[in-house]
Amino acid sequence: MWTTALRAVALLGCISAPSLTLAEGDPDAGEREYRACRSCHQLDAGKNGAGPSLHGLMGATAGQVEGFRYSDDMVASGIVWTAETLDAFIADPKGVVPGTSMGYRGLRNDTKRADLIAYLARETAAD
Repeated sequence: MWTTALRAVALLGCISAPSLTLAEGDPDAGEREYRACRSCHQLDAGKNGAGPSLHGLMGATAGQVEGFRYSDDMVASGIVWTAETLDAFIADPKGVVPGTSMGYRGLRNDTKRADLIAYLARETAAD
């Protein structure tokens, strides 16, 4: 488990792309991108599906949504969800957390990822 966590931290620390800011993304365009996510992820608190609820996502530690069963690697990752960590994970989930149970292959388009992250930041804010 610790090896996976160290790999994830190392990968996130080595991202060579410029730092992503929420100002770069268009949350309205991101809502369209979210359509691919909503079959597994809900935005409402406590509503888990095939994936965990995304409510309160920004600033949360990965693998901690109550009532959802995560892979051991996700729980051990220690990732805190920020625009930067989401950017890396959404681009290549298994590259960041090799043992993730999420079957999504990733969103390679930088603009679409920034839009999706801006949408998630807007829509998943904790109450």
